[in-house]
Amino acid sequence: MTLSLREKEFVEAARALGGGFGRVVFRHIVPNTLDVIIVNATIAVSQAVLAEAALSFIGLGVHPPNTSLGLLISQNKLEISLHPWLFWFPFVFIILISLTANFIGDGLRDAFDPRQKRVRA
Repeated sequence: MTLSLREKEFVEAARALGGGFGRVVFRHIVPNTLDVIIVNATIAVSQAVLAEAALSFIGLGVHPPNTSLGLLISQNKLEISLHPWLFWFPFVFIILISLTANFIGDGLRDAFDPRQKRVRA
């Protein structure tokens, strides 16, 4: 993304008007790549939550006495027929954490997008 922005007209115009390297980077390149950075970071957070839960579920993550959502599901997988809420509550929280991280990233991307038309009151 930054390599393609480097060749855009507005960056070349900023350089032609005497803008230094730091000014071009922080006033033109960073604001136009911030949406991609935010989306990638929030997707990485969701992937980390899911990976930790999966590793704890198969026994390679957090070990007792510490706890995690994947460990709670793993410990209660034999009780699913008698007490299904012991499985469903941690599962729902894993999904909610991932969705929340993605929605926050989507909102931040919309807030920091310089190409979006903003109505000022």
